[in-house]
Amino acid sequence: MPDSSYRYVFSLSLLMVASLLALLLAVAVGSVPVSLAELWALFSGRGLPLHQELVFGLRAPRALAAFATGGLLSLAGALMQVLLRNPLADPYVLGISGGAAVGALLSMLLGLGTAMVSGSAFTGAFISTLLVFGLAQGQGSWTPTRLLLTGVVVAAGWGALITFMLTLGSAQQLPGMLYWLMGDLSYARSPWLAWLVLILALLLTLPLGRSLNVLARGPLQAAALGVAVKPLAWCVYGLASLLTAAAVTTAGSIGFVGLIVPHMLRLVLGNDQRMILPASVLAGGALLTVADTVARTIIAPQQLPVGVITALIGVPVFLFLLYRSR
Repeated sequence: MPDSSYRYVFSLSLLMVASLLALLLAVAVGSVPVSLAELWALFSGRGLPLHQELVFGLRAPRALAAFATGGLLSLAGALMQVLLRNPLADPYVLGISGGAAVGALLSMLLGLGTAMVSGSAFTGAFISTLLVFGLAQGQGSWTPTRLLLTGVVVAAGWGALITFMLTLGSAQQLPGMLYWLMGDLSYARSPWLAWLVLILALLLTLPLGRSLNVLARGPLQAAALGVAVKPLAWCVYGLASLLTAAAVTTAGSIGFVGLIVPHMLRLVLGNDQRMILPASVLAGGALLTVADTVARTIIAPQQLPVGVITALIGVPVFLFLLYRSR
């Protein structure tokens, strides 16, 4: 087996172990700690009814939602950085999260239920995707620069609408609206849609790894080597948008995960997308799971928005990466 294959298997195995440990930590730590022996009893079909409700009814769904959201954001970030050929691109750079936030906050202002808030967030993200892509397309084909600039302008417009809606919110509505904007997994009770989107997207992107490696060198070189650049770029953009919309719908706006995780993995593992894409899913999922565990325990019984923890982690890490790459 070549050295690259050994490295691939070892890296993914290490990340799988880290992911499993992060999930175990999430279900064990809390206001009522659950020991490893008690967890084993629960997974064996035994255990106290209180622990069963605590682990399977509350902590496990939230931990799975956190892991899926982190995987969605990291995979979307890896795809966006290849598409825009910019290592500082992240899933929110095209204004998708802004559209989702407008849809969610509008539902909150109208007093709709949690299901309608999630549906409105996904609708807003989808509208933002169509708007950015339509404006960037113009009379000809879009370029990474045009797509990036269009996304920045659209995101600024969504930001103005978000500020306007926050001024209209009542004192009772504002805490929930602000928590959603900062990223909150308190109401993420059903992680299965996020997991379905994540698994399907990963299965679709893995066969594209070799073509993405060529695309990262530039569209002209990719076209010269036989890659269908335009269909591939459309596919990557659509998948990244869907991943971001699913993540925002599940947990609100959570920053830095999709930016720093793929960037750090490239520094450690290289720039082979066949390794970076699955590694991003595992590392991003583990990071957000640990961050959410810290968010709900650090000032217990109160809970912090998980976006606060990811920002506290992401800012120094990002500055360190910039310092190293100067």
